[in-house]
Amino acid sequence: MEQPSLEVLKGTLDVLILKTLSWGPAHGYGITRWLERTTDAALQIEEGALYPALHRLERRGWVVSEWGLSENKRRAKFYELTDEGRVRLQEREAGWERFVDAMTKVLKSDDPVTLP
Repeated sequence: MEQPSLEVLKGTLDVLILKTLSWGPAHGYGITRWLERTTDAALQIEEGALYPALHRLERRGWVVSEWGLSENKRRAKFYELTDEGRVRLQEREAGWERFVDAMTKVLKSDDPVTLP
């Protein structure tokens, strides 16, 4: 049975992109492929969401871009994490770890609600 892809929650795309770029510069197609491969295709990012997010991160100074040649010798824009982007990634990773921990506690709880 094929699993449907997960929708990316609002506000998560930025941290997904920043994490992808923490491994080194990548073009848009490379970013989407890495996310699909890493999540066993559970996350599939559409171009219509990816490129506006990359441009937003660039305006914030969290990534920089430069034109280059892709693996198949096509012209592509490569994005790279800045020092500020690394700081933002660390902040967001810490926030997500707290969120995931809280969600796990709720979902795994066997303690029923008790009313006063």
